[in-house]
Amino acid sequence: MDSEMVAALKHSHENHFSPGSDGSSERNPLKVPFIIGVAGGTASGKTTVCNMIIAQLHDQRVVLVNQDAFYRSLNDEQLPKVSEYNFDHPEAFDTELLLSCMATLRNGRAVSIPNYDFKTHKSIEPARMVNPSDVIILEGILVLHDSRVRDLMNMKIFVDTDSDVRLARRIQRDTVERGRNVENVLDQYAKFVKPSFEEFILPSKKHADVIIPRGADNDVAIDLIVQHIRTKLGQHDLCKIYPNIFVIQSTFQIRGMHTLVRDTKTTKHDFVFYADRLIRLVVEHGLGHLPFTEKQITTPTGSIYTGVVFCKRLCGVSVIRSGESMENALRACCKGIKIGKILIHGEGKCGRQLIYEKLPSDIASRHVLLLDPVLASGNSAVKAISVLLSKGVPESNIIFLNLIASPQGIHTVCKKFPRLKIVTSEIDTTLNKEMQVLPGMGEFGDRYFGTGDD
Repeated sequence: MDSEMVAALKHSHENHFSPGSDGSSERNPLKVPFIIGVAGGTASGKTTVCNMIIAQLHDQRVVLVNQDAFYRSLNDEQLPKVSEYNFDHPEAFDTELLLSCMATLRNGRAVSIPNYDFKTHKSIEPARMVNPSDVIILEGILVLHDSRVRDLMNMKIFVDTDSDVRLARRIQRDTVERGRNVENVLDQYAKFVKPSFEEFILPSKKHADVIIPRGADNDVAIDLIVQHIRTKLGQHDLCKIYPNIFVIQSTFQIRGMHTLVRDTKTTKHDFVFYADRLIRLVVEHGLGHLPFTEKQITTPTGSIYTGVVFCKRLCGVSVIRSGESMENALRACCKGIKIGKILIHGEGKCGRQLIYEKLPSDIASRHVLLLDPVLASGNSAVKAISVLLSKGVPESNIIFLNLIASPQGIHTVCKKFPRLKIVTSEIDTTLNKEMQVLPGMGEFGDRYFGTGDD
């Protein structure tokens, strides 16, 4: 389990808004569900993993959709030869119907899901009515095989269980629950199940954001996944509301670095080391949002490579003093970049006063990376952005880089400046009465520069 979803939130190109009921152009937020795909070999423990996740997400509306429900019914010619039918092949499923049902759920409407009977190998009545939910878990052996299905997902999980364990479970399941004999189960396993696993299911593992070894026996992995889902649900809602929010793809590596920089017991040396790593990732992601032009070059082999060249009219602006911690990462990525500075003084909980600014004289013609590791209330950010706008910088030319951001800060900045971009590595839960981000990482500047209390 060495990688994690992507931010799942990179799927925010999808339309998260619906028109007004009167047909006007007014846009109202559409509650798009968070979709999790869970794949793995036969009897790997997928359903058990799903049920454990659902049990821990008890305060969320969660629905489980099984790919098995979308098996194609066998016709009268196929039924006598059922032992020759490969139920583990992609063609055994009605993927078009699955896509249609998932699209209906994503659009906030209830849908009728087929009720497949494994004894008669047909869809039977009554069908299962599924209501739209906050979280949809799509489970099945091949849910990561088809790119169209994968594209629906915000998180992709692969349950990786030993093949001998899976075979033993399949024998027990098919003989007890589906009325088959051991000889037929073993024959089908050798003829279809094992070859299809190697050809279709196992290769889909590479698409997973999270791989769970030992399946449902891996309590630690499932707990981490549930924590991550809870975090992403909060981020997911904000990214639907504000399309100019970009949360970098989350992995367990990034989660581990956040654990270290947030830990009050972490030494200054380790805090700086891991904060610098996170800052570099945020800067690199922010640079990816700059405009670019296509360019063809010749490689040392004499081949033509079509690549891109990013905008060169660029500068950084750090909000003193925490923002200065991000300057080295920016210089490491952009050789010789100009960096300006802004110092803002707080006046109460909401007031902000500009104390000092030193900016490139031609900043109006540049794209600006605004640097501040923590977006808390958003009031200082609003003041800094207003300074940039007063210097002639177009709002759409500003990319605001943070390590963490609070929902309140995001609302404050994005409502006032909907055309700038915010890039962060994680969206935290809230602010406390002292306007500190929770769970947060404390006074970032003091911890980074070693000026806080011992």
